[in-house]
Amino acid sequence: MPVQITIIGLGQLGASVGLALGQHQELLHRVGHDKDFASAKEAKKMGAVDDVKNNLPASVRGAKIVLLSLPVHEIRSTLEVIAPDLPEGAVVIDTAPVKGPIPEWAQELLPKGRYYVGLVPAINPDYLHRIDMGIEAATEDLFQNGLMMLTPQPGVPEEAVQLAANFIQLLGAKPFFADRLETDGLMTKTHIVPQLAAAALLNAIVDQPGWNDARKLAGRPFAALTSALAYQDEFEALGETVLLNSENVTRVLDMLIGSLHGLRNDISNGERKQVLKRLEHALEGRNRWLAERTRGDWIEGERPDLSTLPSFWERMMGSRKRSDKRPEAK
Repeated sequence: MPVQITIIGLGQLGASVGLALGQHQELLHRVGHDKDFASAKEAKKMGAVDDVKNNLPASVRGAKIVLLSLPVHEIRSTLEVIAPDLPEGAVVIDTAPVKGPIPEWAQELLPKGRYYVGLVPAINPDYLHRIDMGIEAATEDLFQNGLMMLTPQPGVPEEAVQLAANFIQLLGAKPFFADRLETDGLMTKTHIVPQLAAAALLNAIVDQPGWNDARKLAGRPFAALTSALAYQDEFEALGETVLLNSENVTRVLDMLIGSLHGLRNDISNGERKQVLKRLEHALEGRNRWLAERTRGDWIEGERPDLSTLPSFWERMMGSRKRSDKRPEAK
């Protein structure tokens, strides 16, 4: 019997997960839910889910994995609604860029025998420069050749963590384990603060003296930097993420302000060599990162053989079916 995976939130990430899982339909039954039922119907039409449930609790009944692809400010209320209907052994996974209090919410709200594992996806490098969002931007290879950071709660059984790791492999990505504090710190630097930097620049110049003419001349550098603010299905999510992760955010903002202050002083003092050194160092760093990110060769060794996954899923479900490679128990 196929394993049920329920996807709650069918924007770009959630629908892309469903499309990627569509390559394993012999193993899986994909159930989708979205508060916008039109998006849920669209997800089914495009083949991202096999079935849609308008009723949220009903969508998780029978699910082995429940994926919460939601803005962080919607996660607690969703956990409250679905918790009573989660079957024993279910693993709840979220895709919020920073976790903040989410593990504590899960510990408080999930019944015994239901487990939470945090997940942070890194997308296929082929899509790094695209800014389209929403279900229309979903694609089955969005996670191909990317990493996904796993942040299991202390005490979560090995089987639940392994289930989450195998789920990542089904998406064409590689699992990478990190604790919550490390993950939140890394995502603050690379995901949250770039968006805040874009907001700060826009607030500094838009509708300020000279903007009426400047807006006519703004070109690719301005468009590229300010496009960071476009990476939100729901804008409110950025504000809530910042407030729930304020310690990390203020620390990294202080680092950014310090860097800007140093550059500003060198420019003001006419330190040509220092200005060029700062710019060269930044450009070299970006080029090195982009080359490494494009190759995606962060982890040594070969990707695990996905041909072993059917027997894994059968074990997790207690199926009587056995792999041809495994002898019957005597």
